[in-house]
Formats: sequence, structure tokens, C-alpha cells
Amino acid sequence: MKKTDLKNLSLAEMEDLTEDLGLQRYRGRQIFHWVYGKGIDSVDMMTNLSREHRALLSQKVYISRLIEIKRQISSDGTEKFLFALEDDHRIESVLIPEEERLTLCISTQVGCGMGCTFCLTGKGGLIRNLKSSEIINQFLTIQKNLSGDKWITNIVFMGMGEPLANYKNTIKAIEILTHPHGIAFSARKITLSTSGLIPQIKRLGESGLNINLAISLNASADEQRCMIMPINNRYPLPKLLDACKKYPLKKRRMLSFEYVLIRGLNDSPEDAKRVTKLLRGIRCKINLLPFNEFPGSQYKKPSEESVLKFQEVLLNHHFSVFIRKSRGADILAACGQLREE
Repeated sequence: MKKTDLKNLSLAEMEDLTEDLGLQRYRGRQIFHWVYGKGIDSVDMMTNLSREHRALLSQKVYISRLIEIKRQISSDGTEKFLFALEDDHRIESVLIPEEERLTLCISTQVGCGMGCTFCLTGKGGLIRNLKSSEIINQFLTIQKNLSGDKWITNIVFMGMGEPLANYKNTIKAIEILTHPHGIAFSARKITLSTSGLIPQIKRLGESGLNINLAISLNASADEQRCMIMPINNRYPLPKLLDACKKYPLKKRRMLSFEYVLIRGLNDSPEDAKRVTKLLRGIRCKINLLPFNEFPGSQYKKPSEESVLKFQEVLLNHHFSVFIRKSRGADILAACGQLREE
């Protein structure tokens, strides 16, 4: 008989499971806290359950974990983790240390099906979606192995894959991460990045999760965006930006727009001027990311001068705009460089 992975279950599903086993429903809440709040690896560690209850539970369930295959540390302190999944596929996660933050970049798919031409992850296409347990385990595994009093302060869904293309499992993972009886991670410290799947953006806005949303813009015109992001053929800029304008934002919250600057393609002052027109009327900030080169890439990193000029145009139009420093590029851990090995 195939056992159920407890880390694939929400609180309500754990309560249903314990009830089906003839246990009191509140036992599900206790199990939920053991699995997510305490991060245990074995049913035997649930000491507030009787030995008989633990034996009964062990016949039906197990607690999954990731197997760390390799860890690399960049010259700037960024760490990249290569994990093996139960079916032996591999995923990568990245831990980024900063002065007051420790950010974990989480993957949601093995590979990616979006086909963005500037991204190494998509070169091999989509292999499969990650289960909610595989998404959560990236956080649990890395947090458990941190030394001393270090704590992950921020989570970004910007690793391998398009999070909204794996909507059900990604949202379930976020709900578990933020549940007060489990990990209790702050929703305000979670950012999900998407290439622009409009129906799922609308669903996310209606979900009430209150996480941060980042849109990968990367172009100033439809023709240009279609060339580097095939998803734009399905969801062109006018429709995408209309969805962004309608996205419900709480007071003092903003959308983020990510813009990868590629030399000679989308990094001119004229491009910047078009971006100001595209984003007019949207409460947002803009993150500029100089392209991170990788072996076999057809694109080049922009000059520092062109990046600063691009930023200047946006600043002159009263946008909040930041140049994001590339982290972990020497170990292929920077944005767009992750790939199943």
C-alpha cells in the first residue's frame, strides 16, 4: 500500500486523515505543528501522541525530505543547493545573504516550459511540476541546516520554473508556509515572480494571500517581448498590464516589475522611455537586472553606462527603480542561471 506524504497535506487534510484513522480531529493540528512548525523527520518524534497512535500513523504515512547532492558557495557568500527528488530528478535552490536579510530563492518546477531565450532554466523545457511537499522542503531543509541563530527572513519564488504554471501546488505551499500553526512565515516577506499568466494573476489577486507579486517585464514593446518571451504571444503587453492595473493592492503595497537588461536588445534610453509609458498609472517599483551570462548564451551583459542611463530615464519619470546586483554568478546561481544538473 502506498503511504501518504504528510508534507503534501494541509491542516484540514491532516485533520481529515486522523479522523479517518479513528483518532480525534485535533490530533491533525498536533501533527501539522510537528511536521511544519518543528520540522521533524519521523512520526516517532511526535511525543504527544501515544505509542499506539504513532504505530497506526506510521502504517499509513511518511515524512518526505530532500537529499542534498551538492552545495556551492559563491565568492559573494551566495549558496546554491542541488537537491535530488524521490524520482531522482534534481532541483536547485539559492540562499542569498545580505546585511539585514537572508533570502531563499525557491523552485516550483523541474525545468521550465516558458521558453524565455535569456534563461538557462528553460533550455531543457519543462519536466514536471513540483509537489507542494517538494516546494516546502526546500525551505525546511535549508533552514534546518543553518548554523547558529540564522533565520531565513525572505522567500522569493524566482527559482526554476514558472510558479503560476504550477498554481495549485505553489499556492498550497504558500498557505502552509504562512499558516500560524505551522511555519508561520510572514506573507509580507514572500514574493512570487511570474512571466505573466493572466488568469492565474487574477486568481492570486482574489486568493487573499497578501504576498508580493513581481512581473517579469523585460521588454518595452510587444514585438520585442515576443522575441525573448514566447508567453507574450498568448498574453500580450496590453492585456498583461491591464491585469496589473486591476490587481488588488493593500495600502502602501506595490507591484514589482523585473526588467532584465540585455546589451543592444532592450537597454536603450528609448526602451526606458517606452517602459515609463507602459507602467504609467500602476503603483509599482522597477528592478533592473543586468543580464547574467551563461555558457552558450546568445546575449551579452549591458555596459554599466547603459544601465545607469536606463535607470536615469525611469527616475526622471518619478518611478522607484533599483539596480539589482547580480549574486552568485560565478557558480551559476544568479537569476536565469539555474538548471537541473
